[in-house]
Amino acid sequence: SIGNKDTSNDELVYEENDETFNAFVYNSKSKQYIMFGSGSTLSSEFSYLNADDPYGDIKVIQPRERGLEYSVSHFGNKFYIVTNLNAVNFRLMETPVNKTQKENWKEVIPHRADVLLSGIEIFSDYLVVDERKDGLRQLRIINQSTKEEHYLDFGEEVYTAWISVNPEYDTNLLRYGYTSLTTPSSVYDYNMKTRTKELLKQTEVLGGFSPESYEAKRFWVTARDGEKVPMSVVYRKGLEFDGNNPTLIYAYGSYGASMDPYFSSARLSLLDRGFVYALAHIRGGQELGRKWYDDGKLLNKMNTFTDFIDCSQFLVDEKITNSDKLFAMGGSAGGLLMGAVANMSPTLYKGIIAQVPFVDVVTTMLDTSIPLTTGEYDEWGNPNDSEYYFYMKSYSPYDQVKAQYYPNMLVTTGYHDSQVQYFEPAKWVAKLRDVKTDDNILLLKTDMEAGHGGASGRFKSLREVAFEYAFMLKLLGVNE
Repeated sequence: SIGNKDTSNDELVYEENDETFNAFVYNSKSKQYIMFGSGSTLSSEFSYLNADDPYGDIKVIQPRERGLEYSVSHFGNKFYIVTNLNAVNFRLMETPVNKTQKENWKEVIPHRADVLLSGIEIFSDYLVVDERKDGLRQLRIINQSTKEEHYLDFGEEVYTAWISVNPEYDTNLLRYGYTSLTTPSSVYDYNMKTRTKELLKQTEVLGGFSPESYEAKRFWVTARDGEKVPMSVVYRKGLEFDGNNPTLIYAYGSYGASMDPYFSSARLSLLDRGFVYALAHIRGGQELGRKWYDDGKLLNKMNTFTDFIDCSQFLVDEKITNSDKLFAMGGSAGGLLMGAVANMSPTLYKGIIAQVPFVDVVTTMLDTSIPLTTGEYDEWGNPNDSEYYFYMKSYSPYDQVKAQYYPNMLVTTGYHDSQVQYFEPAKWVAKLRDVKTDDNILLLKTDMEAGHGGASGRFKSLREVAFEYAFMLKLLGVNE
């Protein structure tokens, strides 16, 4: 009970007993229901309670089933259900409030193979749909009465837009966020009736920044198996693709987490020194839909690494850079990516920055005493099954270290990291030092105060970025 120190008489109303699920609670936007949710990697379950009857019965909307994911929004006398039921990219369903199980769900927006339905926002007169197509997020506005619809036009080739906080139900205004590789993070109000927008706030960038001084493009890279991989690139306008530009390529590629283009004022330090920055939207993320994620996990994980290597090679082949000026960066599961590509294609890069890298995959996934392990089986597989064990071992950075050339490497970790504990990168670096055949730099930087998210505090985190940039600039012979 909020504000009451004596909890002895508090009544438990909802509990999640499965440790692989996380639980949460929220009000429906209509304020008519209190919603209880539980979710895991591959399953979800929602229950509801009439807000006017807080001591009433909590009713399950649809009991959990492995592989069935759904989310719930209330509107009028029905619930809207966003679900993957017979729809890998999700579809929108509706169901009466008093008949909520899946056999009563009726389709509103069908499944589309080329569009991921990410979520919705409910208003009294409008339905806003958050979709993803061709690697870019789109906001679709539907009039609840007339069913007339339109999409917001953002006017840039590479961007990210998202539904912001919209607590008001009876309004024509949609608040959304926007950023791009050249546009600082911005907040807009969009009038869904008049189709006009107003910029409310944009992050200030000091130092005479002008977005017109930079150019962003989207490239499509043909991977070795024929798939087209999107890659977002930004550089200072006027830069020539002469094969001699220092370039940093970044990616993540796990958990279905999409690495959308975003603005970084710190990144300007590189761009103004002639760098090209590339963001590779490789498999394992969800930029091209749920299949893009499925094709980069479990027994398809190798696609994540080969996509990144193919995107890197594209930057060389297209004369954007060369192997003596190409740097790669990734963190956490993206650090696993860095470790894998260092083993698989070491001569392609001048340097690699692996941030809090998950590199001892087999050992970690065999240790069920680590809280995250069993919940991660759906992402990496269970190594107690021999098929998954040997597949994991085939790409696990620590297990695949061998006597060969490795590029210059900066490995960072935090002593208090509970997600990728510091000894993983430490033992990986030790093994690399023991067997690698080159004389390149190999640094292990351990922050004795930090956790998985790196240094806390505005200025200390910027010093971390400066250190990483300095690592690259030193290797390029840049002293200012």
